[in-house]
Amino acid sequence: MSHAHQSCGILLFRRTGGGLEVLFAHPGGPYWQSQDYGSWSIPKGLAEADEAPEAVAAREFAEETGSDLLNVARDPGKPPMDLGEVTLKSGKVIHAWAVEGDLDPASSTSNEIEIEWPPRTGRRLVIPEVDRVAWFGTAEAKRRAHPAQATFVDRLETQLRL
Repeated sequence: MSHAHQSCGILLFRRTGGGLEVLFAHPGGPYWQSQDYGSWSIPKGLAEADEAPEAVAAREFAEETGSDLLNVARDPGKPPMDLGEVTLKSGKVIHAWAVEGDLDPASSTSNEIEIEWPPRTGRRLVIPEVDRVAWFGTAEAKRRAHPAQATFVDRLETQLRL
């Protein structure tokens, strides 16, 4: 698999009195600002050449949430749960791992990226890669998630035997 078409990410989860919750990120920028259902994603990003997939996932989590995974994990020494891969219609492959932990969405900050906006105009715009993160119960998370990524929530529930 070419690294150019593989993203790696972390599905952070926590157990609450109301059940299991997962953390999803909403993409930043004008294209996504009015989109909600089907647009949320796990914090993820592209692997660089010779970069270990789990390291990519941890790096991208930190870039998109502003929190180091070791600081939010409930048990930083516990290895992440492998949730496998999904393939998007575009052909991009996303590999995800689940980590139990907690993070305050209000304190979340994302790195910024430069995009061309509007498309094909040559105008450049700096936007946050992620404009917000939020906790969702699993049923709501599956509604909000990019359809292929809802599979990660199903796999997490299976691994946790919920």
